Amino acid sequence: MKTLLLARHAKSDWGDQALRDHDRPLNARGMRDAPAMATRLVDEGLRLQHIVSSTALRARTTADEYAAAFRLEVADEPALYAASARTILSVAAALPDAVDVAMLIGHNPGMADAVAELTGEHVEFPTCAVAECTVDAESWAELIEGSGRMVALRTPR
Repeated sequence: MKTLLLARHAKSDWGDQALRDHDRPLNARGMRDAPAMATRLVDEGLRLQHIVSSTALRARTTADEYAAAFRLEVADEPALYAASARTILSVAAALPDAVDVAMLIGHNPGMADAVAELTGEHVEFPTCAVAECTVDAESWAELIEGSGRMVALRTPR
């Protein structure tokens, strides 16, 4: 059994219009929500083993909060920036098989679309949401459309 956590970055700051989209930081709410969600997952006993993040600043900052809470390193994946569901699931399918619980951190609409493609569940996916999906498989390469089941959707509110 594999568990895939699909996470959307925390709330970003739109205050500086001169910044490239890729370089937008988290706003004050995002800086509160990201560590709170990370702590919540730890407190719930989740056994996260691997984190892969979009290289966008807001996603990477969110990922760093999860990494600190779980004492893990973050693997940067440029393909997760503004990724489609297909790309997100391709990144998941390439995860190391020794890992049973992994988190991918990226952006909408791709993350919501990936949940829908993997599980058939169409969900609202606000910032800092985490969808916990399970796949009855021994290898991440077996992850295909419709092969997963959503166990929980956690939101910061």
